[in-house]
Amino acid sequence: MFTLKQLPPKADFNKTEILYKTIAAHKALAELKGYSDVLPNKNILINAVTINEAKDSSEIENIITTHDELYKALSTSNASIAAKEVVNYRTALWNGYELINEHGFLSINMIVKIQSIVEQSEAGIRKVPGTILRNERTKETVYTPPVGYDEIIRLMTNLEQYINNDEDQIDDLIKLAVIHYQFESIHPFYDGNGRTGRIINVIYLTLKGLLDTPILYLSSYINNNKADYYRHLQEVRDTDSWDGWVIYMLEGIAETATKTLNIMKSINQLIEEMIEEIKQALPKIYSKELIDVIFYEFYTKISFVVKGVGVTRKTASSYLSQLEDKGFLRSEKFGRERVYVNERLYEMIKKANF
Repeated sequence: MFTLKQLPPKADFNKTEILYKTIAAHKALAELKGYSDVLPNKNILINAVTINEAKDSSEIENIITTHDELYKALSTSNASIAAKEVVNYRTALWNGYELINEHGFLSINMIVKIQSIVEQSEAGIRKVPGTILRNERTKETVYTPPVGYDEIIRLMTNLEQYINNDEDQIDDLIKLAVIHYQFESIHPFYDGNGRTGRIINVIYLTLKGLLDTPILYLSSYINNNKADYYRHLQEVRDTDSWDGWVIYMLEGIAETATKTLNIMKSINQLIEEMIEEIKQALPKIYSKELIDVIFYEFYTKISFVVKGVGVTRKTASSYLSQLEDKGFLRSEKFGRERVYVNERLYEMIKKANF
């Protein structure tokens, strides 16, 4: 019977291919971090990127939704359960990021908090056996997560210490791969382990200063290489073979950092184009604050303009109507409220090639 080992792993990570992949991943991350550092409207772009991350992370767990459903979930209370779960993921991602910014470390309690937002549940660490992983073809048991609350707490305490130990001389990106393997193998919650683990990936990078904000879009890579993901995880459990798993994660970090950088550049270019177009078409209402509002999400409301631009409700309504008349926004009515969609940003996010 397999028994999950405590960290650190007894493995040699100083092999040529691992070191080469580590350097490449650091380079890609540094380029992404450097670009995001100089953006004048960073939060606008981050919000656009994180909604796709939330969508694809949830899709790995077979929580399938569309961008149309997501925009309804973000802008109204009338949305599918799947869309609401994706919005919960994004909320949990930002909450985790704020927690580590405030405290400077990542603890078990913080991880429990993140999972509680993902699942909208206060169940906490599981006290019963976790989901048994089986071969889909043969139905044979592949992996059984640790059983018993005390054992799970022991392993999670060890994981917490490993996450926050800065003196172990292991590269942070290699540690990220180890942390993700260990967390998913502990499987500490009744549900939401995969989504919580992927949030830990992103906020760990900000904790270590490799990114300033949680913008690494890793879930798409896992979705596109799901068979390899599970195969490499299992190889560590079966043969203690870490090389394939670590290289898989390093390649994922490098690839998705580059793709995220490209989509952020595309969004920024779109913002600059619309700024010039609105200046030409509607010079009397143009302001930086108005641009910030209509790009903060891919939709906006009158109340957002009132708050963000500092105008009356009547003036805000007029601004949005003029933007719609000129084709910059498209409005839809949900109940008593009208929502204005930034159509060009919306289409870009839907078609983004992460």
